[in-house]
Amino acid sequence: MTQTTKTQKLLTFEEYLTYDDGTDTRYELVDGELVEMPPESQENSNLARFLFVELLKHFPFYLVAHKDTEIEVAGRRARCRLPDLMVHTEESYTALIGATRATLTRDMPPPALVIEIVSPGTANRVRDYRYKRTEYAAREILEYWIVDAQMQQITICQWVEGQYEDRVFTGAACMESVVIPDWALTVEQVFNSAN
Repeated sequence: MTQTTKTQKLLTFEEYLTYDDGTDTRYELVDGELVEMPPESQENSNLARFLFVELLKHFPFYLVAHKDTEIEVAGRRARCRLPDLMVHTEESYTALIGATRATLTRDMPPPALVIEIVSPGTANRVRDYRYKRTEYAAREILEYWIVDAQMQQITICQWVEGQYEDRVFTGAACMESVVIPDWALTVEQVFNSAN
C-alpha cells in the first residue's frame, strides 16, 4: 500500500533529488508529490530476493540493482520510480559512475530490464500494470516484468518499435525473455520460491 505525503508545494525533480525528511523512508515522486513506499509483504520480499539471486546467474553483480536505483520517467509533472529490481546495460551502469545518487535521469541511457512485484490492492495494480508500463515504455526499457503473485502470472512487456508488446506466462510455462534468452525457470518455480 502506498501513501502520498502532502508537501507544502509540488516538488520539481531537482528538489526531489535533494529532499531529506530526516528519516529512512523511501519515496517515489509522482507528478511532484512524494509517495511513500512502505515495506513489502514477506511474499513479495521473498520473490524479489529469489529473482535477484537468479539474475546474478545471468549478469555480473554490478549490473543488477535491488531497490537501490531509481529512474526518472515522464509524467504531467516530475516523476521518479523506484523499481523492485533492475538490470543495467553497461551504458546505464557507466552513466552512474561518480554520481552522488543512483538515479537514472532522462538524459541517461535506460536499463535493459525493470521488474516490479505487484503489491495487493487496486491502486497498486493500476500503478504497475498501467502507469509504470507506459512510463517504462517511454524510457525505451527493453523489458518490463510485472510479477503478480495474486494472479500467479508474470507479464513480460517487450519494447518493440516504440511500444510494449505483452506476453503473459502462467503455471508450467517457461518465461521467454529477450534480455535473458537462457532463462529456464517456469512461473510456478518463481512463485513457489516465495513460500
